[in-house]
Amino acid sequence: KEIFALPGAKEIVIAFFCYCALEQTAILWASSYFVLKDGMDKETAATFASLFLIGMTVGRAASGFLTFKLNDTNMIRLGEGIIVAGVLAMVLPLGTGSTLIGMALMGLGCAPIYPCIIHSTPDHFGAENSQAIIGVQMASAYIGICCMPPLFGVIANHISAALLPWYLGALLVLMVLMSESLNRKCR
Repeated sequence: KEIFALPGAKEIVIAFFCYCALEQTAILWASSYFVLKDGMDKETAATFASLFLIGMTVGRAASGFLTFKLNDTNMIRLGEGIIVAGVLAMVLPLGTGSTLIGMALMGLGCAPIYPCIIHSTPDHFGAENSQAIIGVQMASAYIGICCMPPLFGVIANHISAALLPWYLGALLVLMVLMSESLNRKCR
């Protein structure tokens, strides 16, 4: 059976691509963003770049407990909402502290998304299609991880590294649109 013929398959593949692209771009470009946009020294920027991963670690621990109360769809929505708050904290002209909080919030928001997308696959597509769908999801994840951070590098080099939160925000918007379309198709 053609995988992309399944209702919602294209949407979940695009959403997963966007999620992995967002996560990897944030991880790889955070310290450069702090140096190029905020004028931090390299050592301090490298230290503060870890806020994304600290946020993700705390979020993964908290997500384990929240899954007793929230289903996968609501966990993904919660994560997306927290990422929105993180992006806003980075783009609002509130100074470096706000940018650092934004980076930590984005990591916190990313925490539940990957596991919940994978965990919800059998519910959305049936156990008989899960292995194939997860394989395609993984392929799209690797493409997002490999292609999107370098694409931002081109943007940063030719325009400005200050566009990082806007770039992440664009990936987030597409991810939300695809996630919600999947939810409508796979009720």
